[in-house]
Amino acid sequence: MKDSELQIDCSCHVLYSKTCKKEIQSKIALHYPEAEREMIWEKVQRQYVDFLLDWRKDLGGKRNFHNGAGGTYDCIAIMSYYAVCKPVTSFREIEEIEENLILPSFRKLKFVNCNKPFWKKLMHMAFLRAKAGCDKWHDYEMTVAPYEKNKPIYYEFTACPAAEFAIRNGLTEIMPALCNVDFAAMELLHARLVRMTTCANGCKCDCTICGDQAPYGREHPEYRDENGYRRNRECSYR
Repeated sequence: MKDSELQIDCSCHVLYSKTCKKEIQSKIALHYPEAEREMIWEKVQRQYVDFLLDWRKDLGGKRNFHNGAGGTYDCIAIMSYYAVCKPVTSFREIEEIEENLILPSFRKLKFVNCNKPFWKKLMHMAFLRAKAGCDKWHDYEMTVAPYEKNKPIYYEFTACPAAEFAIRNGLTEIMPALCNVDFAAMELLHARLVRMTTCANGCKCDCTICGDQAPYGREHPEYRDENGYRRNRECSYR
């Protein structure tokens, strides 16, 4: 089915990105014979449309930068793929799709080093700009702590539309595969993300960012929990 034929209310929703479509189709090709691939892809498309029929209509459509490539609607497309192809796909494949959507832009920033005060300050400013977008659309509810020279950056989300969508549709088991990319993204900037919970497995997504050489990261060792989330322990000295 052509994307243009999908019955989506484009006044408030957007279509998945071309990159996301390509990634999902590449995973379908791993598991289904060529004769069945178009049929499976159409099932994913129809699932995507069904998911959006009664989904919130206040996220700003194309005007909201969160809805671009790798954003909220690509997450919904990935969950549509998972809902259709759950018997054959894997947790790692879902992680790979999200990584291939998010990480290329971070790889272009390999010159950034968050151990240096200049880049740390610039990153804090970037989070403040992101908060301004959140305040405009009220999709992600974000708080950013004031900048302190000798302390890590801290911000948190108390609302996340992707997590909200997963909870509503019984798909929280796949949220770790979508959330874990945040750790990999920070690593490409010579930074460490320290996070205990997300909006999908707790009441907030708490994010502390420090340089990858800073002691704070070593004091909060990372592990994968039983659900597949990358997360951190409380201070190892306690």
